[in-house]
Amino acid sequence: MKAVVLAAGEGRRLRPITLTRPKHMIPIGGRPLLEHHLLSLRDSGIKETLLVVNYKSDQIKGYFEDGSNLGIKIEYIRQKETGGTADAFALAEDYVNGDFLATYGDLLISSEVVRSALDLHLRESPAATLTTVEVEHPERYGVIKTTQNRVVEIVEKPTPGTITSRQINAGVYVFSPEIFKAIKRTERSPRGEQEITDSIRLLIENEETVLAAKVSADHWLDVGRPWDLLDANMRVLKHLEPRVLGRVEGGAHIEGAVFIEEEARIRSGTYIEGPAYIGKESDVGPNCYVGPYTSVGRKVRIGNGAEVKNSILMNDVHIGPLSYVVDSVIGEDCDFGAGTITANYRFDRKPIKMRVKGEMVSTGREEMGVVMGDDVKTGVGVLFMPGVKVGCNSWIGPNIVVYKDVPSNTIMSLKQQIRHGDFSERD
Repeated sequence: MKAVVLAAGEGRRLRPITLTRPKHMIPIGGRPLLEHHLLSLRDSGIKETLLVVNYKSDQIKGYFEDGSNLGIKIEYIRQKETGGTADAFALAEDYVNGDFLATYGDLLISSEVVRSALDLHLRESPAATLTTVEVEHPERYGVIKTTQNRVVEIVEKPTPGTITSRQINAGVYVFSPEIFKAIKRTERSPRGEQEITDSIRLLIENEETVLAAKVSADHWLDVGRPWDLLDANMRVLKHLEPRVLGRVEGGAHIEGAVFIEEEARIRSGTYIEGPAYIGKESDVGPNCYVGPYTSVGRKVRIGNGAEVKNSILMNDVHIGPLSYVVDSVIGEDCDFGAGTITANYRFDRKPIKMRVKGEMVSTGREEMGVVMGDDVKTGVGVLFMPGVKVGCNSWIGPNIVVYKDVPSNTIMSLKQQIRHGDFSERD
């Protein structure tokens, strides 16, 4: 069976990280999110995949090429306009030649999720099979109501008082060709988009069989908001197999599951506590602490006495001496001056809030640092308050406390007053 994977969206809620890359190409545990997704498809028996692309698609095509490095065959089709999920899946009609797997490429899923959908669909031969997962806050998703595994209703983003089920649409489907007939009859939303859930509703209204395969939340994660990146990173690193390919100097200590890539260097006095991933040609130490659930990209430099934990550092990041980076996502080519600090919790220990698409949203996390776009520079002694976001290509001068989000292409500096006098004035 072939697969169709949607990878056309930008991921506006993940800005500023997605200003310079598609959300599907954000590195998680040393690999792009989409690579983890495709490997799960491959491990469930999928050999051929069509990627529907649009936003910065050259990055996706340049990385995956024809898929041979992953052991699958990848083809591409461009969605000219982001006209919704049904519009995107409709592009695959001439590609699939029968029943097909359909997924959202920004999901972190295991092969068990895919197999659950495939097994149920192949056994029962319905018009469509979708996956459901139980979540704590179903109001953010499409709630699925079922009777004996048969889907009877889909309620998009219900109000909290009307929720009767915590099973939500998990975004992994198996469709028969009947879905293309339903898509053709699907009306566009006020935003001009065709949604695949509306097409599935048409199947249900036409008394076609639509089944639901329930999957565990332990094998599924929707990566849609900045803090979800840290959750995804944690899940991936929990399954990391330890391996040391680089150079570890005497006096350095490696504890737990740590993967150190080729040409990486761990200097004396450094303590790395896994699970952690250190990318190629990175240079850590001396006398650093790299804590659990840290992913370090390629050619990263972590200076003397710095501490990094539960964070994602993308390629070519420089962390200056005596810096403290925790619970944070740092984009490529960022350069931290000595003593740069990311504060990560409030005095009252209430959940950190972060601005997402113009609204302050609770992260649900007591600990959250900074989310930073590419090519940001900080001077000595900069302090970021919890939950701050910094746009791309910004410079932050020394000794500044950053309380609010910083837009891209911004220069921040302190105005200094100098008082001239002589020592006699002290009396």
